[in-house]
Order: sequence, then C-alpha cells, then structure tokens
Amino acid sequence: MDLALTEPQEMLKSSARTFIEREAPPHTIVALQRADSGLVPALWRKASDAGWLGILIPSEYGGGESSATDAAVLYEELGRGPLPGPFFSSGVLGALTVMEAGTEEQRRAILPHVASGEAVLTVAIAEPNTSWGAPGITLRAQRQRDRYRLHGTKLFVSDATSATHVIVAVRTGDRPHDVSLLLVDARAPGTRARRLPGFLSWQCEVTFDGAEAQLLGTSEHQGWAALERALVNALPVLCSYMVGGCQAVFEMSVTHSQVRVQFGVPIGKFQRVQDHIIRLVNHLDAARWTTNEALWKLDTDRPAAAAVHMAKAVSSEAYLEACNAAHEVHAGQGSLIEYGLAAHTQMSRTLFAFLGAPRWHKRRMADALEW
Repeated sequence: MDLALTEPQEMLKSSARTFIEREAPPHTIVALQRADSGLVPALWRKASDAGWLGILIPSEYGGGESSATDAAVLYEELGRGPLPGPFFSSGVLGALTVMEAGTEEQRRAILPHVASGEAVLTVAIAEPNTSWGAPGITLRAQRQRDRYRLHGTKLFVSDATSATHVIVAVRTGDRPHDVSLLLVDARAPGTRARRLPGFLSWQCEVTFDGAEAQLLGTSEHQGWAALERALVNALPVLCSYMVGGCQAVFEMSVTHSQVRVQFGVPIGKFQRVQDHIIRLVNHLDAARWTTNEALWKLDTDRPAAAAVHMAKAVSSEAYLEACNAAHEVHAGQGSLIEYGLAAHTQMSRTLFAFLGAPRWHKRRMADALEW
C-alpha cells in the first residue's frame, strides 16, 4: 500500500493551504461562527474557479473526475480552518447522491450547476425523535401523479440556509428500507430553513409545508440503497476534513506549549502537558491511518464498506478527543472565541454524530465484516 502523495496531489495540497491562509485566516472563520450561512460568495466563486466544487463529479457533467484521495487531500486542508460552507454537503455528498440515485437526464440537469457553484445541494435525512438509519425515516410524501408534496420536518441538515435544492429522504413503503429520495427547490414556497441554535456548526432545521418535490431516479423504494452507495464514497472525504482539524489543533497545542511560560520554563517541559499532546497525537494518527486505508480501498476498487465505517467511527471520536486534549494544553486561553480553537471544538461536536454516530458505524462495520 503506497500512501505517498503524487506530485499533482502535493501541488493541490499546497494551493489549498495557501488559499486557506489567504482567504480564510482564523479571524475570518471566527467572524463566521455567528452567521446564518457559512457560504461566503467571493470565496465560493474562487473555489469554483479552482474546480474544487466538482472535484468528484465526472468530466462529462462538468466536474474534475478526481480520485477519492485527490478530494481527501483538498478536504484535509479545508478542515484545518475549519473552513465553513457547503463544500462537503453539496460538492461531495449531494453530488454523489445525485450520481447514485438520479437518472441520466437528472444528472445532466443538476451536476454541471453543482460543479460551477450555481446550484448548492444538501441532503436531509435525520428527523425529530427518531434514530439514525433507514428505519428512522418516517416522513411520508403525498404523491400527485409524477410529483410529490411534503409536510414535515428534517433536522441536522447541513448548510440548508445556503442551499438552492434539498435532497430529502422520505418513506414510500412499509418495509424498513422502503425509502425514496426527492429533490426539493429550497427557495420555493413551502420550504423553510433555519440554523439550529447551540454549539453546532451550520446544522439546520428544514420544515416542509406543502413543498413540491420530484423523485430522484425512476422508481420508488431505491433511495436508501443509493444513499448508502453515496455515503461509502463520501464519508472518507469527511474523515479527511476531520483529520485536517486534528492536525490543526495539534499544531496549535505544540506551538502554545513552546511559547507559554510558567515558573520560568515553557509549559511543554511539564510531563502532564506532554501527556495531553501525546494523547492528541494518538487520536490524530488513528484518524489519519484508518482514513487512508478507506481511501486506498476505494481508489483500488477493493471492498471498502468495513474500512469506511471504521474510519468514520475513529475519526469522529478522534476529532472530539483531540480538541479535548488541546483545551487541556491551552487552559483558559483555548476558550477565547477569537483564539480559534473553539471553532474546532464546535465543529468536532457537530461532526461527531453527523451521518451516524461512532456507535452506529461500529455496528455497520461488524455487519460488513460478516459478509
């Protein structure tokens, strides 16, 4: 297994890091924490011009047709910010869901606009008072010939306040996996999105009150299977974003331990501070290597489901614990909003249960290994 980056990947990594340092320094990211939308139009246009919004979209639909590892290199740098905005929800999960669920006509109508940044997708799955997964989807749609009407609520929908279209998972049958995916115009009457309050990063509640929707694909009940295929390819990219976050808080912690002086010496000389940094490194390495294994299996067409679920479980826990360790190193200074560590802490809590909590992915990993 060769995990060394190629020359084009090294160039992508360098350009993405320069982009983040220039366009989204810590004070910019801190200023965005209270904004209703994480989408910054000027930054979004520049990312579109660089080809990042369609990095996983096939070239026939206007995308870059890059590998999973190429996308992971980019998203690891975005995670160092952590850069907000619907990069993952639209350019990765949304685009891959359309690829897996949509008809050829729908792909040609939607994906070029996603790659150019004109259309912003998000995927709405979770609901109030239900569990994660296909059995937890209870929202039903009223069918009217070739169209549907939606009445209900979806929770924890990423970047819904920035989206132009929402892909909604709905129940269309009585069996656990009888789920279909509907495409809803987020700006049309009957659809309302609001950012959820609390220690969350751009997670939203979307309420449907008679919103009109169209089916993705040609037949009902195929949505969850398509969504699972999309998730297998999307989750390692999200894990790379979390790896980038872990790397950033590690570097912040090491730097702080070198410059913060107590009792006449840098605090990095104290064994307990060293223990916290070592704990942080252990979580960083665990996230990085499990993510790399999943990416390698995807790019070499090996069975990847078990590795993907393991990467999501490990990376979610690692990002959260890395931030905990970083706060131990920084003490009170780390809690200052303007310092920047709190943005990572908030993002780590948001992504911990996003698209399935670690416990759920560990169960799915066991299921995959049984096959």
